[in-house]
Amino acid sequence: MPSTFSISNQLLVALALDDLDLLRPHLELVPLPHKQTLTGSNAPIDHVYFVQEGMVSLVQPLENGAMIEVGMIGNEGFLGVPVLLGAESSPLEAMVQIPGSALRMQASAFREEAGRSSALMGMLLRYVQALHTQVSLSAACNGRHTLPERLARWLLTARDRAKSDQMPLSHEFLSMMLGVRRAGVTVAVGTLKAAGLIRNTHGQVTITDRQGLEAACCECYRTVRNEYERLLA
Repeated sequence: MPSTFSISNQLLVALALDDLDLLRPHLELVPLPHKQTLTGSNAPIDHVYFVQEGMVSLVQPLENGAMIEVGMIGNEGFLGVPVLLGAESSPLEAMVQIPGSALRMQASAFREEAGRSSALMGMLLRYVQALHTQVSLSAACNGRHTLPERLARWLLTARDRAKSDQMPLSHEFLSMMLGVRRAGVTVAVGTLKAAGLIRNTHGQVTITDRQGLEAACCECYRTVRNEYERLLA
């Protein structure tokens, strides 16, 4: 990787220099355009992506054509967990929801280099555990908590990964991510907006009261955030 490329992915920054040097020659800086599909459902995974900026959603396509989000990846981690675990594909689809950039490397090179260092493998597996917690809590949250609570959790999680209080999010997109009808999203957005926690105009959602939004969401957001901090400190 050219020395002019700075590294802002938190997982890479946290690596020991020797472990980072194993990956560095294979890394290539690439843009992440909005709505680009990085890996398709059940398609071979050719590359691993360490997100620098933006956010990638892991979505599960359903037989009726609908999709529901099960996880988010920002600059705290990487896209390509199945590769680390020895799989060639996944039923999940990875789609860029907030544009940015990533450091990309060949899946075969990633698997080989990860096997060279137990410390590197340990860090990567701790991230896998943190992501697993996020996916698990997302399922529990969708089943038990109110839609305004779930929306608040989703917005806070997305904000942590986008590093911005303003995000390009339409009601149609949010309904797909939360797995609910668009009318339900409109009501939930209206609830948070009336409380002075967010503002939305022209496909943009802006968080105006971060502390208030945390108070309005369920415990799932804090549990997942704490797990990321504990495992990847």
